[in-house]
Amino acid sequence: MTYQLFHSYQFTETECQRMDLDGHLVYPGLLTKDVQRHLTEALAHIHSLESVAGHEPNRFAAEYNAYLEDLITHPQMLELVNQVLGKEIRYDHCVTLNRLGGNGGSHWHSHGYAEDDPRLGFIRIFFYVNGFEINDGGLTVVPGSHLFRDKKIHAKSDAELEAGWMMGKQHPITGQSLKIEHLSVPAGTVILMWTHAAHGVSARQSDSDTRWTVVYAYRNPGKPSGARWISQKYEGQKRSAPNSPLKDLISLY
Repeated sequence: MTYQLFHSYQFTETECQRMDLDGHLVYPGLLTKDVQRHLTEALAHIHSLESVAGHEPNRFAAEYNAYLEDLITHPQMLELVNQVLGKEIRYDHCVTLNRLGGNGGSHWHSHGYAEDDPRLGFIRIFFYVNGFEINDGGLTVVPGSHLFRDKKIHAKSDAELEAGWMMGKQHPITGQSLKIEHLSVPAGTVILMWTHAAHGVSARQSDSDTRWTVVYAYRNPGKPSGARWISQKYEGQKRSAPNSPLKDLISLY
């Protein structure tokens, strides 16, 4: 019997519209306690490899940890992805985003995929195992920014983003001026985000513990993916194994 990944949740037309309007969707406390515990162990394992392995295990995390690999094709994971992207999907990458106390966070940025074809979607699913607070490893977003499909959003601070890329821009659907939103979420939270959404991460306070986080990315096939972190060896193994659950998900196209 497959273990439970998520508590019960809804992805109705309401959630779908919210995702498309804001560019992200937050499910507080969606991960079960057992999954939170196993993820903490798995992410600590990946973190222990970062200083000794030569192949950036944090970027290829599922290739280094069986539990993280298993989640790629967990039925509840694929059900969630299918609800957002439809049935034709590909696995793109699994990356750990662990942030120790004192970590400097991440500047504002966005990611690209199929800028010229809005029919092709790319989402990231963030598992925030122990959550985060505003101004302590917290995620910051700009609702509606994904609708510009701009892969070159960059800024070192909120002020720089507001005075630069955001200046004069309005939400393409609501017509309201774009605004920065600082999130705070409890342990076990799952956040879905379209790839073109502008986002950043605040610095982790020096006296805070490690923020354990992993992100899984999926997309509709049809274009090259610059974010696709899958080693050729791993891809070859999964595509040639007749019983691999990844066999039909791991190819580029």
